[in-house]
Amino acid sequence: MKRGNMSLDPLDSSAALKSEPLCIFGTGDLGRSLGQCLLQSGYGVVYGSRRPDSCGPLPQGAQVMTHQEAAQFANLIFICVHREHYDFLEMLAPHLEGKVLVDLSNNLKKNLYPEANAAYLQRLVPKAAVVKGLNTVSAWALQNGLPSGTQVYLCGNNEEAKRAVAEMATKLGLTVLDRGSLSAARELEDFPLRLFPEWRIPLWVAFSLTAAFFIYLVIRNTVYDYVNNGQDVSYGIMVSLANKVFAAVSLIMLSLCYLPGCIAAFLQLYRGTKYRRFPDWLDRWMLCRKQMGLVALGFALLHAIYSLINPLRYVSTRRTITSVVQELNNPTTFDNTRAWRIDSFYALGILGFFLYVLLGLTSLPSVGGSLSWREFSFVQSKLGYLTLFFCTAHGYIYGWDRFLDHSTYNWYTPPVYMLCLIIPTVVLVFKLIIIIPCVDRTLMRIRQGWERNPLRGETDDLKFTNL
Repeated sequence: MKRGNMSLDPLDSSAALKSEPLCIFGTGDLGRSLGQCLLQSGYGVVYGSRRPDSCGPLPQGAQVMTHQEAAQFANLIFICVHREHYDFLEMLAPHLEGKVLVDLSNNLKKNLYPEANAAYLQRLVPKAAVVKGLNTVSAWALQNGLPSGTQVYLCGNNEEAKRAVAEMATKLGLTVLDRGSLSAARELEDFPLRLFPEWRIPLWVAFSLTAAFFIYLVIRNTVYDYVNNGQDVSYGIMVSLANKVFAAVSLIMLSLCYLPGCIAAFLQLYRGTKYRRFPDWLDRWMLCRKQMGLVALGFALLHAIYSLINPLRYVSTRRTITSVVQELNNPTTFDNTRAWRIDSFYALGILGFFLYVLLGLTSLPSVGGSLSWREFSFVQSKLGYLTLFFCTAHGYIYGWDRFLDHSTYNWYTPPVYMLCLIIPTVVLVFKLIIIIPCVDRTLMRIRQGWERNPLRGETDDLKFTNL
C-alpha cells in the first residue's frame, strides 16, 4: 500500500489506518481540540496548513506541514475549515485520490447554500471518499472532555470509509449512529443549528402559565381594587404580583415533571404489560421532564429572591411601621397559632427549596454520572416527590383558613395559590395510590416482564412471561 495514493479497498483493515497518523486540515479551535483528543487516544496527528511556520500553538506531539505534504502523509483527513475556504481542496484533488475526507463543517444558518457542504466537497474531490460526521461535537466539548457515550452521526456513500471513521470515533469514546448515504449530510449540518429543541415544550408551558397567571392577577387584584375600592395598587405588579406568579409557575412545573410518570404507571396497570408504546404526546412529555424541572428550579429561585427583598420594599416598611404603632396603642396578646403557622410556612419553603436545588444539581451530567442507578433514582424519584410534598404543603399553609373565607374570592374568582395547588395535589394523590402495596407489587411485576393477557375468552386467566 502506498502512502500517497491509497485505494478505498484497504480501508477494510482498521490497523492500516491506526499505523499511520491522522491528518487535520485547519489549525483553528476545532482542529486543535480534535488533534488533542486524537493524540490522547494514541493516534499520531499531522496538521496541514497554508502557513506551517506561523499557524500558532498546536498540541504537543503533533506535526505541521503544508496541505500537499500532509495529504501525502495520511490516509484519513479531517476537514476543519469553513466551506468558503474549500477551493484549495480542488487543487489538491490529485493528492486526495483514494483518501477518506471527514467533513466537520457547519453553517451559520439553514439553507445558506443550495447543497450540503459534504456534497459540495465530494463534487470538488470526486475520487475521495467523503464522510460527513463529528460536526455535532463542539471545540469546547473536545477541550473539556467528552462525556462517555456522547452520540455523533455519520453519513457517506462509501461503507468502508464510514467504518474506518466509526472505529476512530469509538476509540475516542463516542457512540456512532449511521445516518446512511451522503444525501443525509444536510440533515446532519442542520443539527447544530437547532435552537433548544428539548426546551421548547417546557419553555412554552412556562411562558403560557406565566402570561396567564400575570393577566389573571392584574385583573383580580389591581383592576379589582381600583374598580371596587378606588385604590391604585399598580405598584405591586413589579414585585408582589410577580412573586406570586413565580411561585405558582414553579409549583405547577414541578408537578408536571412527575405527572407523566403517574399516567404511565396507570397505563401499564390498565394494559397489563410494559411492551406497548405510550402515546406520542406522553413520550414527548416524559422526554422533557428534566428540562421542565430545571425551568421550575429557575422560577423557584426567582421566588426565593423576590421573597428575600420583599421586606425591603417601601410598602412593606410602611406596613411594618403602621403595625408597630397600632401595637403600641392597642397591645394584643401573643397568637401562638399564628406563630406556628408562619414558622411552618417558612420552614417548608426553605426545605422545599433546598431539595429543589439538590434535584437540579443531580441532573447535571457531571454529578449524575458519579451516582449509581439506585442513588440517582432515589434522588430524582423519592426526594423529588418529597420536594413536591414540601412545596405543596408550603402553599396550603399559606392559604390556611382563607379557603373558606368568601372575601378571598374577588369577583368570585379563586386566588392563584388555590389554582396552583390543584395539579400538585392530583399528582400526590396518584402517587399515594401507586405506592399502595398491592398496586405497587403488580406494577413492579409488569415492569419486570410479567404480562396479563386474556386466553381464548377466559378473561380472568393470567399469562406469565418469563424473560
